[in-house]
Amino acid sequence: MSSGVVWQRSTYCGTNACVAVLFDGPVVYIRSTRDSDPPIAITRQEWAEFLAGVRAGEFDPEDGAP
Repeated sequence: MSSGVVWQRSTYCGTNACVAVLFDGPVVYIRSTRDSDPPIAITRQEWAEFLAGVRAGEFDPEDGAP
């Protein structure tokens, strides 16, 4: 990762139990704000496909629970 980059998280995150995202050139890093595990690195294309799946409801619980 380049130095001077800033992790972003949703404005809906009121706690430290959130997902943070960092865009660094062609790579997108994803991490939990509460765990010290190393971030996951994916391509911008994979990020776009993930967001499309979220918007399409692919990850919604089947029973309607949050």
